[in-house]
Amino acid sequence: MRIDLNLLPLFLAVAEEDNFRAAADRLGVTRSAVSQGVRRLEDAFGAALVTRTTRAVRLTEAGERLLEGLSRPLSDIRSVLEQVAGDVTPRGHLKIAVTSIAERFLSGPLVASFAERCPNITLDVTVTDEEFDIVAAGFDAGVRLGEIIEQDMIAVPVSGDQREMVVAAPGYLDAHGTPSHPRELLDHRCIGWRPAPNVAPYRWEFEENGIPFDIAVGPQITTNDLHLMLRSAVAGGGITFVTEETGRPYVESGDLVPILQDYLPPFPGFFLYFPQRRNMAPKLRALVDHVKLKGASGV
Repeated sequence: MRIDLNLLPLFLAVAEEDNFRAAADRLGVTRSAVSQGVRRLEDAFGAALVTRTTRAVRLTEAGERLLEGLSRPLSDIRSVLEQVAGDVTPRGHLKIAVTSIAERFLSGPLVASFAERCPNITLDVTVTDEEFDIVAAGFDAGVRLGEIIEQDMIAVPVSGDQREMVVAAPGYLDAHGTPSHPRELLDHRCIGWRPAPNVAPYRWEFEENGIPFDIAVGPQITTNDLHLMLRSAVAGGGITFVTEETGRPYVESGDLVPILQDYLPPFPGFFLYFPQRRNMAPKLRALVDHVKLKGASGV
């Protein structure tokens, strides 16, 4: 292993400033020089030290170990350098932010089989529907619908194409009638979804003759809990709007009936997304490979 020790001050400046431009100003060099220097250091280690996007910068676990090691006596630093460069075993703490409607990821088998396959990784899954910068928030990766993932992220499919589903209990439809067009939903009791208390309820999206449109149904019941929506619909509380993957068991059991299906086209499904691919941490590479394997096998 050959490490250019002149690159370590660049890494230290980035670690302490949490910003490439601020590190460059502090050292009196260009931002490009700092970025290239850190990348050369990462290539020498064969491990990513910094997670960077256009919006945020933070240290990886390898970067944290290096920063800690550089504060030790010189006799310990060589040992730290060797540990960072030689650690290729998938291990450590892996934080993932997952939308509540990613049924394929959250159903259990995928996470359980990953835990069995990688016993040295602790997987920390936060289920949240808020949209935020996963890097700035300290997450290694996220799972979201493909259409809302930032362009500078790498994305790996977790599911195939999805469809929405409008459903209601048979008893509700017998009592109130079955709408034949999405606009008729305005005359019905609806159960809606919103990601947070200060966000307006989600508008239900449809398509007619190739032209997309949406309906603000004005739900009588609104929640951020998908399962409350479904349970309320089963109990006759009204019509609700869910992904087909989530609603299918209720339809197959006869508890709910799908309606307005001709107005609901398929759309891109869920993706595991994360910043950068070069020198990916072994723990994240293990999850990416596992998602690819399980996606291909359908398990």
